[in-house]
Amino acid sequence: MEPTSEKNIVWHHATVTRARREAQNGHRGAIIWFTGLSGSGKSTLAHAVEENLHQRGCRTFVLDGDNVRHGLCGDLGFSAEDRTENIRRIGEVAKLFMEAGILVLTAFISPYRVDRKHARGMVEHGDFIEIYCNTPLNICEERDVKGMYKKARAGLIKEFTGISSPYEAPQNPELTVNTDNIDVDVCVLQIINEMKHRAILTM
Repeated sequence: MEPTSEKNIVWHHATVTRARREAQNGHRGAIIWFTGLSGSGKSTLAHAVEENLHQRGCRTFVLDGDNVRHGLCGDLGFSAEDRTENIRRIGEVAKLFMEAGILVLTAFISPYRVDRKHARGMVEHGDFIEIYCNTPLNICEERDVKGMYKKARAGLIKEFTGISSPYEAPQNPELTVNTDNIDVDVCVLQIINEMKHRAILTM
């Protein structure tokens, strides 16, 4: 059996580089990281932004919290340690998508600042755009179609972010959107404009 020690693993450098992929795509690859409480509008907004980008001819992909936990992170629970590992894996996957020249949009609660900082640190400055969906807890509870907050309030769900587990809001996100009182289409345009401002998009 071949040894699996890290010293025997060498990164293979492809001849088709990120720059060549981006040139073919007509835009930079980047990670657009949506964070916020459950019900804050992360997934809705991420998919709405993706639709806008797709119509512009961009190459995109949304990594959604629930979808990822069906497969890649299906072995993880919701302890602090598992949440950290969940975000570590997502960061690594998002980085690969970015290297492919794709605009990858991630929609995860990602409650801990240190985990988001670690994900940001996986890539170069300017490749990670943090979008904070700043929606009050009471509005998130009103939107709770799955009844998760109600169950958490009743003690039926342990370690639920915002109720029995903390959410650490970003201190310096690239953009904060208020999905509780601003229309989704307006939020989408705010994000698109931010991407243009940061030269991720040129059209």
